[in-house]
Amino acid sequence: MNHTSISVITLLALTACSTFKPVKDSSVRHLLEPLAPDRFLTSSTPAIAINRPSIPSYLDRMQLVARKEGQLMTSHLHLWGESLDVGISRVLASNLSRLTGSMNIQPVESFTTLDYAQLLEVKITQFEPDTANQMVLQGSWKLPEVSGKETRSHFFRIIVPISSIEPAMNARVTSMNEALVDLSQQIARQR
Repeated sequence: MNHTSISVITLLALTACSTFKPVKDSSVRHLLEPLAPDRFLTSSTPAIAINRPSIPSYLDRMQLVARKEGQLMTSHLHLWGESLDVGISRVLASNLSRLTGSMNIQPVESFTTLDYAQLLEVKITQFEPDTANQMVLQGSWKLPEVSGKETRSHFFRIIVPISSIEPAMNARVTSMNEALVDLSQQIARQR
């Protein structure tokens, strides 16, 4: 290589270094959180595995999604820290453990053997704000015995106001947490 070729390569390398600067990631990652009061877990019953819920395909993404005038709006700045179905099953398990005192309520993936008597199945058809700025959680759940005995489904529709005091997406996630604790309380009462 001659001196001119080395100079051109060096110049290109320096130009590339100054052109390609690191991009700051300004996205916020959100997690659902259990809101049932924390308590000491002492019982091994009920033994319930929480299956990942069925959610609408438009909610099955890392971005938070909203519906506005018939259109889906996604935020590239507000993302889930885990997939929504995993977060829902984790929070339902924690809420139900706290409500029942059972240390044996977990997402189904956490069980290494069939050490549970029931499997909670949740089908969510809606989990988003409505036009009145309320969080709507709607769907059905059932809690069949592992033995295969048929169990009826329970319909739910939970509406929680979204606070206008805190930032919009934080308020939205808070209202989702409140809706999930309401659902957990319904399940604990009716199981």
